[in-house]
Amino acid sequence: MGMIDVGTKPVVLREAEAEGTIRLRAETIEAIRSGDVRKGDPLVVAEVAAIQAAKQTSLLIPHCHQLALDTVDAGFTVRSEGVTASCRVRAQARTGVEMEALVGVTAALNTIWDMVKYLEKDEAGQYPHTRIEDIRVVSKKKAG
Repeated sequence: MGMIDVGTKPVVLREAEAEGTIRLRAETIEAIRSGDVRKGDPLVVAEVAAIQAAKQTSLLIPHCHQLALDTVDAGFTVRSEGVTASCRVRAQARTGVEMEALVGVTAALNTIWDMVKYLEKDEAGQYPHTRIEDIRVVSKKKAG
């Protein structure tokens, strides 16, 4: 089988954006908004995680081609019920960048969970309210 041969495809501008949400307790949202998370600002750290993850996608997903990304942009919207993260990736490439966007947004959401998990645990050490959901590609573009 092996990787798909994209060697004959033209290099064109490709862009993809993915998003997803982490559901959190109201107390955790307040800690994020007020800057009271012990490990620091989870949104700043999650932005770096998204960028790093998107750049390393080919190491994580076996059939993904290694791509030189032009840009990775992560953004966050804090709502009363959780945080929605987005990751937009752009590259001049022979293949799409939607996997890079998905890996980026997933890493961002997992990073947020890691940084606030001490606030989310119940008395038994479980996470009954915390969940990551609705991870999806919201747009994909190819110019040329």
